[in-house]
Amino acid sequence: MSSPFPAGTFTPAPGRGSLGRMLRTHARVEAALTLRHGEQLLLTLIIPLALLIGLSLLDILPASQLGSTSKVDWMTPRILALAVMSSAFTGQAIALGFDRRYGVLKRLSATALPRWLLVAGRVVAALVVVALQSVVLGVVAAFLGWSPSAAGIGSAIVLLVLGTLAFGALGVLLGGALRAEAVLALANIVWFVLLLAGGILLAPSALPSGVGVVVSLLPSGALAEGMRAALVDGQFPVGPAAVLVVWAAVAGVLATRTTKLT
Repeated sequence: MSSPFPAGTFTPAPGRGSLGRMLRTHARVEAALTLRHGEQLLLTLIIPLALLIGLSLLDILPASQLGSTSKVDWMTPRILALAVMSSAFTGQAIALGFDRRYGVLKRLSATALPRWLLVAGRVVAALVVVALQSVVLGVVAAFLGWSPSAAGIGSAIVLLVLGTLAFGALGVLLGGALRAEAVLALANIVWFVLLLAGGILLAPSALPSGVGVVVSLLPSGALAEGMRAALVDGQFPVGPAAVLVVWAAVAGVLATRTTKLT
């Protein structure tokens, strides 16, 4: 009796899947793990939302910083920058540090996933999380009266991608080199310091001249000022974008040399 199936239908075909499919699967898993983690949600969404609502409704910000810009219009671009820093840097560093501690990276490296794809999957997952953060924060800000410059929305998207790459590379650099406990402490300290003095809550122009220049060269200051220029003034800020590119390149090169699997 002849078989109804063509010859070779059930012949095993060992080999790894396509790189694109592996990247999508790895990124989907990483994004799902981030969104299901309570502490990560607190850091990446709840705190930025609370700051956005509180600072937009209460008279806390110095009037000299705002100028003629409304509080919500001035604050929303900076909260978007904070959201990128929270997810791409702090959350990424902590997750990577503990993945190394529990042997997750070591086990994944034994699969068909190339090492570069392990990093690329985390970066794509970070971009997905940042996109979701931006939508939620943007909707809430719109209810608070936010009216961004339509001409700067495209520039803001480019800056969000560059900021995610820069902070993601820094997160991998930190989380891939130190012990998990040290990463947990240091990542939260850096987040808090950059929030208060890194150009997010206080603009570089409101700081002493020398300090302001240094802050504008930090990834947090560059992203916050760039987002403000895009969404308030409708401009593409070449300087802040260049700063983010440099941070992403330097941190990425260092991370490839220092990241450990265990």
